Amino acid sequence: MQLADKHEGKTTKAFAGLRVLDFSTTIAGPHCTRMLADMGAEVIKIESDGGETMRTRPPLRKGCSTTFGQLNVGKKSVVLDLKSEDGKEAVRRLAATSDILVENFRPGVMRRLRLDYDSMRQINPRLIYCSISGYGQTGPSAELPAYAPVIHAASGYDMAHLAYQPGRSRPDYCGIYHADVVTGTYGFGAIASALYQRTVTSLGQHIDVSMLETMLSLTLTELQSSQFAVKPPPRPMFGPTETASGYVMITIASEKTFRGLMEVIGRPQWISDPRFSTYAARRENWAEMMDGVEAWSRQLTTDACLAALGAAGVPASAYRTVSEALADPQLAQRQALSEVRDEGGSFQVLNLPFRMSGADTAPAETMAVLGEHTDALRAEIGLASDAPIPSGKTAATR
Repeated sequence: MQLADKHEGKTTKAFAGLRVLDFSTTIAGPHCTRMLADMGAEVIKIESDGGETMRTRPPLRKGCSTTFGQLNVGKKSVVLDLKSEDGKEAVRRLAATSDILVENFRPGVMRRLRLDYDSMRQINPRLIYCSISGYGQTGPSAELPAYAPVIHAASGYDMAHLAYQPGRSRPDYCGIYHADVVTGTYGFGAIASALYQRTVTSLGQHIDVSMLETMLSLTLTELQSSQFAVKPPPRPMFGPTETASGYVMITIASEKTFRGLMEVIGRPQWISDPRFSTYAARRENWAEMMDGVEAWSRQLTTDACLAALGAAGVPASAYRTVSEALADPQLAQRQALSEVRDEGGSFQVLNLPFRMSGADTAPAETMAVLGEHTDALRAEIGLASDAPIPSGKTAATR
């Protein structure tokens, strides 16, 4: 049974009726606004006539990027020249009818364009204006250029991760941009909170989301231990355990799972062994304990290890590729992927990782062509296509 099947009425889109102006590029901002679009908001993506950079990222089919599609499905596309008065006027008029604005330019860019929060709230006091940046909108680092790999290094995250790699002294290469995805998700949560607050105050507000602070939020234990001179106790080093055919990840998170694992590997005497009988003792002797686990696992295939561990209730998994993970029947049962079409053909995108019994969270089925909605939206706000701004007529005075 799907979660939606438990709801007595027909599900709807939770953010239906909301309008979003999306000035964001690359990953963090577009990830945030893709979530808003999946929840039913009308998201208007503002781009230059060349389109944003992610449109050229592989995989490409007939010039269409599925990576761009993953981040931008369900959004309308409008081409505007933000350096021209015509483009700025179009933004001002669209802002007058919008609920949310999201941008992830370097701090100061929107102010120089006169499209910053203070300017926009004069037009629409109910506007929720979300700014996503590397270091936040204020402070000595605010205007520094930043991308996710830089923020991973600046936040201490990379060095904290390195501390769990025995024998290593060089930080890892950055291939997966945690800072972008998590920051975009925090932005989505902040916007949802501001929408609720607006029901009470009838006013919008400025949301300032920092990638640096986002990454610090992932270093929970390290953030605390770094504040004190005392040596923190060692932590369990969860890592690959070798089998006869590969590796598995085993996690011991409770006394019950510890006892189950000791029974599975044939070492029940270790349950009462002073080296391992308490959580604190296991932390001190973790490597020795895992050596014993690996002596058992190396005699079995990965599948046999997982079967034995699963029967004992010990959390474990094989190390899978993304392709292997996507083929998991669990994802098929939860309908975790949706098919999307663009000019290059069809492809699959990941749905939001949550389901709601009273709301439809599925993405749209088609991708907009660059500039597809420009003329229609210009007509809606009273600007003919590529027409000059009528003399003396602005969004604030019309």
